Amino acid sequence: MSDLKQTPLYDLHLELDAKMVPFAGYEMPVQFPLGVMKEHNHTRDAAGLFDVSHMGQVIIRPKSGNIEDAALALESLIPMDVLALKEGRQRYGMLTNDQGGIRDDLMFANRGDHLYVVVNGACKDDDFAHMQAHISDSCELHMHDDRALLALQGPQAETALTRLIPEVADMAFMDVRTMPYKGVDLWISRSGYTGEDGYEISVPADQATGLARDLLAMDEVEMIGLGARDSLRLEGGLCLYGNDIDTQTTPIEAALTWAIQKARRSGGDREGGFPGADIILSQMADGVSRKRVGIAPEGRAPMRGGTPLYADSDSDTQIGTITSGGFGPTVGRPVAMGYVATDLSAKDTTLFAELRGKRLPVRIAALPFTPANFKR
Repeated sequence: MSDLKQTPLYDLHLELDAKMVPFAGYEMPVQFPLGVMKEHNHTRDAAGLFDVSHMGQVIIRPKSGNIEDAALALESLIPMDVLALKEGRQRYGMLTNDQGGIRDDLMFANRGDHLYVVVNGACKDDDFAHMQAHISDSCELHMHDDRALLALQGPQAETALTRLIPEVADMAFMDVRTMPYKGVDLWISRSGYTGEDGYEISVPADQATGLARDLLAMDEVEMIGLGARDSLRLEGGLCLYGNDIDTQTTPIEAALTWAIQKARRSGGDREGGFPGADIILSQMADGVSRKRVGIAPEGRAPMRGGTPLYADSDSDTQIGTITSGGFGPTVGRPVAMGYVATDLSAKDTTLFAELRGKRLPVRIAALPFTPANFKR
């Protein structure tokens, strides 16, 4: 792992006996001594602390000084309504390509005089180059490699973080604020990737370990690795870029139509104007041939990404593929997501997955597998 990057919390992970693995170009903790199952359950029951410092943190600042210019610039790259996003609020978005595929998914926030965008670690350099190539005439862009990113997730996340910063209790889901702590500014959003209430906290890199230690000193908080992060987001029906969505997948196929606001849809005030708009808007009107669905294996065997799906037990024609799968500790059974032919995507439809040469029954299931507990 010698050419891999390390996050500012790397030494803390080693101190806590983490098992480190390559992920998105970084050495990242896949689990701690507690183990994936207990880490998952602890996050659902109390509060889990995640190192997500591999993610890209980008500031988009309008050269004109008018935030609307930055909003319109970003709208030229994503099918979301940036212009109507109020100061102090955050929204989910996607960079699209000319074929309607998803270059990356991201979060973007209006912070008054600039936009703050968080992109996936494996895509961040390409994303930044893409944004620079298309909107640098009107905006100044900066990637903050000098900051770490922590996620505190779970029903007791508020209890824990308010001991350090009482004002976070006033934040609602998708609020963003800048708050001081020990002489530095923390950029905090009430959001996350587990389906639970919680916060994502951007902190100067040299202060990240101190903040993590302050949180880990609390009984509610345990350090959580990538293994539990994956099982938590899968139960929450949340896509992992590179598995469930990619450049060959459109937002409509991915069942992410809800993320495209009215203003950017056909007949909206700013209809289209983003890469792949003709394809994406036509799919919204006419439908798609395949779609992302929840998949519940009938037995006890977890089914991983890449598992082929068939309409019946002896068919030679593959009608879909599992893109993410594993055991769901909260629901106590295997869970998965994948793409199937639209005419076979209705809830409770029985299909067959081929696992180690055997055809095993699976059922189309509603997403999420575990209800979201966001603070509205």
